[in-house]
Amino acid sequence: MRIRTSRSTGLLAALALVALARPAAAVEPIDIGVITSLSGSFATFGAMEVAGYQVAVNEVNAKGGVLGRPLRLLVEDDASNQNAALAAAEKLIGKGVPLILGAYASGITKPLAGYATRSKIVLLNSNSADTAITKPGSPYVFRVGQTTDSFADACFDMMKSLPGLKTVAILVSNDALGKSTANSAKDRAKSGGFTVVAEQAYDRGLTDFRPTLNSFKALNPDVVALSSYEEDAATLMRQAKEVNLNPRLFVSVGGTGYAIPQFITGAGDAAEYVTSASPWRPEGKYPGAKELFERLTAQLHGEPSHHAAKAYAGALAAADAIRRAGSTDREAVRAALEKTNLLTAFGPVSFANRDGYRNQNPAPSLVIQVQDRKFVVVWPKAVASGPLRFPTPAWGKR
Repeated sequence: MRIRTSRSTGLLAALALVALARPAAAVEPIDIGVITSLSGSFATFGAMEVAGYQVAVNEVNAKGGVLGRPLRLLVEDDASNQNAALAAAEKLIGKGVPLILGAYASGITKPLAGYATRSKIVLLNSNSADTAITKPGSPYVFRVGQTTDSFADACFDMMKSLPGLKTVAILVSNDALGKSTANSAKDRAKSGGFTVVAEQAYDRGLTDFRPTLNSFKALNPDVVALSSYEEDAATLMRQAKEVNLNPRLFVSVGGTGYAIPQFITGAGDAAEYVTSASPWRPEGKYPGAKELFERLTAQLHGEPSHHAAKAYAGALAAADAIRRAGSTDREAVRAALEKTNLLTAFGPVSFANRDGYRNQNPAPSLVIQVQDRKFVVVWPKAVASGPLRFPTPAWGKR
């Protein structure tokens, strides 16, 4: 017995087959705004940040994304200046992003924080260290990375453990980070019983530091405390060696230009023995730190600095907040960020209100030293990967 199929039934079957063959509609991604320096004087650091953000987003998306949707970064270049950053923020807000990650430099982040607060959108900062960004802060501004106060705490704790250190000369860049570093260093010097014998600020891009370095040499300080961005750090240390400025300790309380691989390359032998605050190293105690270093290295095609690791933690905090908020509503995301409690390969991430700070991650800092053209963690001793070295053994025994 033959069963006849009507024309209409056949047409329905054909349509069903076409529907099955057609790919499912793509899930709309959740866009995360990013403002950082892809060009200009901070481009090295901006590349680190983008690498960290991307590694985090890749990790989140490999696990299914957030709220069933993949994350996507919308990256805007601030060209290393605040006006471009403000224009980028306006653009991203117009695109409806739930929050903005950025920026890198403190001098850019400070005005950006004010704009974000007025616009009632979260600015989640990873790297800017100026204390004023979160002190007194804003309900819309959160910071993952350490402040210059945290950097100074680690550096001066190390200095207090060394015998005979009494005098400090301070040399910083004349910008938001440098001024914050100088204030933090002076405060910790006073409370730690050190005498500040000199304080100088220079305009970024200066090519001849010799007059200042020679004036420091005449004062013979035990410690020279520094804060410089990439373009100045290597030049400054090469010229310090040239004029034979030999304190017992060079320490970059501001981190930044002295805590990146490019410093060792640029300063050469003059980088040896220089110490610096550093928020993170892969030798640290946090689970997954070495694996994160490897993933960041692959993303950058070169060695990453702590800036990439902090950006990674910032992007994870953003994803976690959206997940717990259950939506991309900006106020819901802001409220969720306040309750953040993560352990990442960078370290713990939470946002506390204490000691005058608001929405500040209370993460401690490490101190690293250049030894044989490599960074070694030397403080705190509990997590050190090697002991502090001095140019001559006697300097460590005074």
